[in-house]
Amino acid sequence: MSFSSFIASRITFKSKRTFSKLIVRIAIVGIMLGLGVMILSLAVVRGFKQEIREKMRGFAGDIQVVKYDLNESYENSPFDEDTKLEKQALSKHLITHVMPFATKPGIIRANDEIEGVVLKGVEKNYDWSFFKKIMITGKVIDFTDSVAAQKQIMISEQTADRLKLKVGDNILMYFVQEPLRKRPFKICGIYRSGVEEVDKTFVVGALSLIQRLNDWSPNQIGGYELRVDDFDRLNEAASYLDNILPVKVKAYTIIQTYSTIFEWLKLLDTNTVVMLVLMLAVAVINMISALLIMILERTSMIGMFKAMGATNWSLQKIFLYNAFYLVGVGLLLGNLLGFGLGYLQLITHFFKLDPESYYMSFVPVQFNWLDAVLLNVGTLIICFLVLIIPSTLVTKISPVKAIRFK
Repeated sequence: MSFSSFIASRITFKSKRTFSKLIVRIAIVGIMLGLGVMILSLAVVRGFKQEIREKMRGFAGDIQVVKYDLNESYENSPFDEDTKLEKQALSKHLITHVMPFATKPGIIRANDEIEGVVLKGVEKNYDWSFFKKIMITGKVIDFTDSVAAQKQIMISEQTADRLKLKVGDNILMYFVQEPLRKRPFKICGIYRSGVEEVDKTFVVGALSLIQRLNDWSPNQIGGYELRVDDFDRLNEAASYLDNILPVKVKAYTIIQTYSTIFEWLKLLDTNTVVMLVLMLAVAVINMISALLIMILERTSMIGMFKAMGATNWSLQKIFLYNAFYLVGVGLLLGNLLGFGLGYLQLITHFFKLDPESYYMSFVPVQFNWLDAVLLNVGTLIICFLVLIIPSTLVTKISPVKAIRFK
């Protein structure tokens, strides 16, 4: 054991000075709270972005292919279903599902109430995994009988509450066109996505019904809904589609379709960076204050060691070793605090949110081990580098004055 590490261990573990112990504890608590809050903040932001993104992806898919025209209404312009295009898209293993759909505005009348909605029509090969997760009551549309499927409809909990409906109720839906058409439906399921833009607007039915209402042929659709295996490669999948799509159709990613929501999510990254910088600054200032106080409190000891021939660097290392130990303890406790509270929230959903404002009823948490490693290593390195500057105070201490100061 070197001279510096030996003296540092004595100061750290054998010190009986109550003032030093108080300063040390404050510094450790500062590091602990700083790291704990940073870990929790990143986990909450990641969880929040993941939840919102998955909700949007689950309902609207990752990419939508629609006819390339000036139509921006909910009434799709039809085009012929292209089996060759479907096979080409699926040949790119990044794309996992290619599902035909169409949308059509309508008005639901029930219990002397009316509600404007958009009917989203899908086929039997639709991926129901998302809807099965968010289903409150009932079940998804059963396409075993294609005729019966045209009379089934899924509505959101928000729409059901406004119209005082429940699973099994019969409703009438009016479609504004020439001539005006109405169709009876039976509610087979009620879902809650948590995204107001979806819940207040859409109901889900059969694509074949929309084809009949619009007088389309059986092979005409309003568009394709595609899902990718890895959302981080969404742009790659979109670029691939642009190269194989016919001139008459165009691909739009979920980010383009719901640009407002995704721009809002980007703002969270900026807020997170500001928060991390502030918490790290607090932790560093705590450690600098603690180190300066420890150096000043041991001025006489520094003077004695200098008189005995100790170099400035060896004395600096004493306090840097000590600070390194304090930072290490603070990081350990910070990890326990951050991961402990995060795991508690993960299994209990103790902290609640207003679903109307945040699209979910609880604070989501998603841990990423790389984030934790980078936070720990980054905090340790930054603290150590910054503490080198105040440790140079040792070089300013004169042996004669220090011993006299005692």
